[in-house]
Parts: sequence; C-alpha cells; structure tokens
Amino acid sequence: MRTPAPVTLLAFAPGALAGAPDLPPPPETPRLAVTDTYHGVEIRDPYRWLEDWSDPEVRAWSDAQNTYARTYLDNLPSRAAIESRLTELLSAPVTRWGDLHAAGGKLFAIINKPPKQQPYLAVLDSADAPETERMLVDPETFEPPKGLRDETEGAYSIDWFVPSPDGSIVAVSLSKGGSESGNLFLFDTATGEPTGTVIEGVNGGTAGGSLAWTPDGNAFYYTRYPRAGERPESDTAFFVDVYRHTLGDPVSEDTYEIGRDFPKIGEIELKCDPSSGRVICTVQDGDGGEFAHFVRQISGPDAGEWTRISDYKEGVKQAYFGEAGEIYLISRKGAPRGEILKVRATSPALANATRVIPESEDTIVSNFWGPPSLLATDGRLLIEYQTGGPSEIRVFDRAGNPLPSPDLPPVSSIGQMVETDDGVLFSVGSFTQQTAWKRLDPRTGTVTDTALRSDPPADLSHITVVREFATSKDGTQVPVNIMIPEGVTRDGNNPTILYGYGGYGINLTPGYRAYRADLLEQGVIYAVANIRGGGEYGAEWHLGGNLTNKQNVFDDFQAAAEHLIERGFTDPDRLAIMGGSNGGLLMGATLTQRPDLARTVVSYVGIYDMLRVELSANGVFNIPEFGTVQDPDQFRALYAYSPYHNVEPGTDYPAVLFLTGANDPRVDPMQSRKMTAMLQDATRTVEDPNLVLLRTSMDTGHGGGTPLDEQIRQAVDVHAFLYHRLGVDYTPADD
Repeated sequence: MRTPAPVTLLAFAPGALAGAPDLPPPPETPRLAVTDTYHGVEIRDPYRWLEDWSDPEVRAWSDAQNTYARTYLDNLPSRAAIESRLTELLSAPVTRWGDLHAAGGKLFAIINKPPKQQPYLAVLDSADAPETERMLVDPETFEPPKGLRDETEGAYSIDWFVPSPDGSIVAVSLSKGGSESGNLFLFDTATGEPTGTVIEGVNGGTAGGSLAWTPDGNAFYYTRYPRAGERPESDTAFFVDVYRHTLGDPVSEDTYEIGRDFPKIGEIELKCDPSSGRVICTVQDGDGGEFAHFVRQISGPDAGEWTRISDYKEGVKQAYFGEAGEIYLISRKGAPRGEILKVRATSPALANATRVIPESEDTIVSNFWGPPSLLATDGRLLIEYQTGGPSEIRVFDRAGNPLPSPDLPPVSSIGQMVETDDGVLFSVGSFTQQTAWKRLDPRTGTVTDTALRSDPPADLSHITVVREFATSKDGTQVPVNIMIPEGVTRDGNNPTILYGYGGYGINLTPGYRAYRADLLEQGVIYAVANIRGGGEYGAEWHLGGNLTNKQNVFDDFQAAAEHLIERGFTDPDRLAIMGGSNGGLLMGATLTQRPDLARTVVSYVGIYDMLRVELSANGVFNIPEFGTVQDPDQFRALYAYSPYHNVEPGTDYPAVLFLTGANDPRVDPMQSRKMTAMLQDATRTVEDPNLVLLRTSMDTGHGGGTPLDEQIRQAVDVHAFLYHRLGVDYTPADD
C-alpha cells in the first residue's frame, strides 16, 4: 500500500513560481473585429476568424499554441516522477466491467483492462466466472470493410452495443478519433467475426444512437441520420429517424418507422419488450430534458402503428416495460422529485395512468442515455433514487409498497442494474471504493457479492470523505463532497481542487478515479460540488440552473469555493478549480466573475462564447438548456455571463490550462481557441501575468474513445500544471 507523501509547499511570490520555465509572451493573435447587433446591442468579436478550422492560418495558430504550451508543460519540475506514477495508476492491470447485457444465458460487457488502449466487448458465462471471458470486438485491431466512408483521424472505439435476445448476434456502433460518428456492424458471437452487414450513420455526438432487437432476434429497430437527398443538405446533422432492419435483407430495403414528425433536434432511445415485441420510442427535444414517448402496437387494427404515451410538456421523463402488459412512467409533472405512474400498453395515453409510487423527499433518477433506473421483475419494482449526489436502490412491490432494500456503503452510488436469469446484478462504488458488481434477489432482498470486482490500483481507504453544505447567494444549501488525505488538517493552507458541472440535469455521483490517488498522495484535498443545473434534487434543482437561471450555477460553485476557504481547508492561493464541457463554461464564468477566488483553472472541452454556441453544428441541441440569442431575455442572460464577452483587459486572471480535442462533436474546439486568444490578449498589460495555455489533441474528441496513452499524457500535463501552480513539491509516495 502506498502511504501519503509529506506535503511541501514551495515559497513563491504572487505571480511567480520557483522553477517555472522561462517563457516568452504567448503567440500574437491578430484582432479582426466583426460587429454583431443583438436586440439593439452592438458586440465586437475580435477572434471570429478562429472559428474556421478549415483555414490554414487557424491550424497554424493552433499549432503555435500547442508548441507554446509544450514549452511550459514539458519543463515543469518533477514531470518524470509524475508521469511515472500516473502511468502506474492508469495502466495498472485492473479489470473494470461496464455496460452489462444479459442474453442467451450469457453476459456481454464492455471491459476496460489496461494497458489496452481501448475498452473492448467480451462475453462471459456469468458474473461468477470472469475467467470465461472471450473477446468479441477489439477496437484496437478492428478493420472496417473497404469503401466505408470515414476520414476521421484516430483509433476506433465502441460507442455502444446490443446483443440479440439469444445472444447469437451483437450489434455494435464503432467510431473513430473520439468523433462519436458511429457506424453499425453486426458480429457473430460464436466466431467474433463481422457478418458483413454495415449501416452507416447510426450514432452522433449529441443525438447519440439506439437499437432494440425484436424478441425472435430476426430484426431490429435502430436510429440513423439522413442519407443524401433525404433531408435538406443543411440539415444532415439533424432529424434522426427510426428504421427497421431484417437480418438477411439488404440495408437498402430497411423500412422507415417513426421520426419525421419529431423535432429537428430530437434524440431517440429505443426499448423492446422481450415478451410482447412492443417497442417504446423515447424522444428528447434537444438537451433540455423534455420528452415524448410512443409505443409500437403489435395486434388489432393498430398493429405496427405508433401510439403516443405522453408529449414533451407533460413531464414524463422515462417509460419502461413492466410485467403483464404494463408500462411504468417516471413523471415529474407536479412532482419535481419524481413519481411512478402506470398505464396499460394497449391504452397507453397518459390520461389513463394511475399512480403507483408518490413523490418522496428524495429524487427518482430518470436516466436517458444512461442505464435504466427502473426494473420491473419478479413482481418487484427496483428504482434508483438520488439523495443529493449519492444514490441507492429501493425495492417496492407492484402496488408500490416499500420492501427491504440493499444496504450500501455511505456516500456511494449505483452505476447500473441488469436483470439476469438468477437475479438482478447491480454495480456500486464510492469515492474511495472501486466499483464492484453485486447480485440482488428481488424476492428476498438478499445481496451477495459476485466475482466482477478487482482490487483498485491504489488503496484510498485511509481517505476521509466528508459531506458539507455551502450557502449560495440566495440561501440555497449546496452539497460539497470533500476528500481529505490522511494527516491533513484544516490550517487554511492546503492545496485543494474543486470540481463542478451543473447542467442538463446530470448528477455528479461518488465514484473511484485512479488519477485522484496521485493528487491525494501529495496531500491535495479534492472536492466535488453538487450545484444547481444538475438533477441531484430533482427537476427544480435542474431548472433552477438552466436558461435565464444559469447564474445560480455559478453562484453555487463560488459559494462552494468560499465554503472551503471559510472552513479552513484552503486559501485562494492554494485553490484550483476544474471542470469540463458544461463544466468548462462553469470554469470560464467563475474565472471572469471571480478572478480572485482561485489561483489556477483547468478547463476541458469547454463552452465560452455563449452568443455563438448555438451556431455550431451541435450547438442547436443546447438551446433548450442555455437559451437562444433570438429571445431578448435569454440573450441578456447569455451575454451577462458569457465568459468570452466578460474578459476585462488588464485583469490579473488566474493561470488557465484549456484542453480540447480537434474531433470534438459536442463542443466546437473554436470555443477554446477564442477564449484562449481573448485571455492572452487581456493579460498582456498585466505586470507578470499568469499563464494562459491551450492544449489541443489532434486525434481525440469530447473525451469518449480517448486512447489510454493520451489519457495519461493529458493527466500528466494537468497534474504537473496543478502541482506547480499550487506550490506542491512533488514527492513520490513510498511503496
């Protein structure tokens, strides 16, 4: 076991660091101002030209920024030792099993087994026999058929997979270079060989993709993007439709099912009832959390027709098949923390629903792209509940009466529930315990361990986890989960990292992360804030931090930082903040609104120009969450907090490391380019300005599909940057 190394704080004057590489000023960025007018407000945009990635000058500028960043990052103190430890942690031969599917008496799983560069698809006999694992699809060695149109740079990775009911065939979406632009391939489970069927364009960066097999395994329903000529050329990134493919038939004969009446930014998820063959189609209107649900009927005059269950404004978040022709609905209409309703599949209109489980003090999870948060099996309902960050399983009978539920570790979370022939498998983990799979007998409530568990790459059992509450600007109590290394006291001088997200109703749940072990071993406190915009306390928590309420997200995060300072955990000169994607927006807003709050910022794949984000190919999906400049009130809110537009020349901003991927399908990398240029220019007049660095990976995207070696390189850069900025003298931990 590794023991925490003693923490040595370097002495440095404000604005200067001992051992810092001697850097020249950053590359010059020409200002070519463009003026836009929004609702009578003129706004100058000096770096509009950086949006065009096809421009050789933009690529040359990006290369120069990468060179500039490398000059600093490659010469930081103790970099070799940091790289050695992070390579040891992230490459440790620790097996992790995820995305389990039971089919044909077998278990299919995505397996992450370093030092392999990518997770792979495998099949095993059961959760008690991991030694029976047989690899089916290895993205590292996958060779697509000749003629497939895919010019993206980078390695293949698996987006998702679905086995046929008997497990003989598995459908897999694969994409390259983190692009998430997935094509569908069918593989024979017995041989692991492709069957030859390929369907292009089944998955995208935000609209994602989905597939559901018919019970006999002879056909499946799937999502795909428009082919040439099916939609206006300008809309080929939108309008995902549902088609049906029959095995053995040419793909050209696949039949359209539903989708042409859906919103342009519809995001579709499919489920099939294995007993009846009915299919549920759930469609989200962009990323704003409003859903409509349809069920495909199988008999009578409506056979083959799609019947609406609920519409977008009716508050139903998810629909699941139950037993005996039932459909269970997770609804937040008048119940912001969620209630369970039930309808008959033959008459599924929401007006016919009855309440099974009323709203409680805790929040029913309603995953869309994630694993199911409700299972109906053996006369029981298993439901995942959120308790402000941590989550748990609660068991009810079909009438909604509570039954004994699994006992879980404190401050832990559920990852997935999977129905199998011998019970329900579920995964559980915490900040200090690596995720492990357990088996629940729904009839008795008995929980037993399975063999799908591994020792973590670092023992974090000595880490203390406390859960405190910060008071936001409007009095809202905001949970802050704080990981405290052994021997660290609240002397107000500890290096500390605060992480946040706050958007799309996404819950930040406890989970083990190997890279954190390196930070904690060096005496760095690591905190995670459950701020508004997420779904930790239901619909009101989400809606309290989106659209014109977005400022609440930033207020909550700033309150969490102030809480850490006031409670004596740290000081602004020892505090770093970190986030990615929507959390990158959080970083940009925090550093522009409160440049005094933290010494250092690390921002991954972030959004910074809130007036232009909706014009990117993927940006229109974000309108339901952020708003649009077309609406006067939403424009004013966007402009008020847009990081790019709130950079003030001459301000002493904290040091910032921006990271982005050239193939990012979710957040256009131009966002990071423009924000970097704006901050670098604004700090040129500051005496001894802090660093503003931009690191662009050329063969990765938003994060998914990033090869292990690049994950390690990113982690080394980030940790070396953080240690140097926070004044931590890196000391390799003792074996």
